[in-house]
Amino acid sequence: MLLKGVNDSLEAQIALQKNLFEAGVLPYYLHLLDPVKGSAHFEVDLPSALVLMERLRNALLGYLVPKLVREIPGEKSKSPATLIDGTLV
Repeated sequence: MLLKGVNDSLEAQIALQKNLFEAGVLPYYLHLLDPVKGSAHFEVDLPSALVLMERLRNALLGYLVPKLVREIPGEKSKSPATLIDGTLV
């Protein structure tokens, strides 16, 4: 889970992904926060998350970079978090 003020910096994510790998866990998903009441102060906006992901791709080996995903109600699986023409899709 990507949380504002907790793990939304490049340094925090690099350390997290490397520590996970050293513990035998291959990073797979990094979730955007589901919009639920009382959690807005932890929300990282999508443009900021995408910038962070690009910086992670430039800083880490590919297998250490998780996929940025989000939940969409009614969908059977996680959905990649992307922008198309400035719109979250």
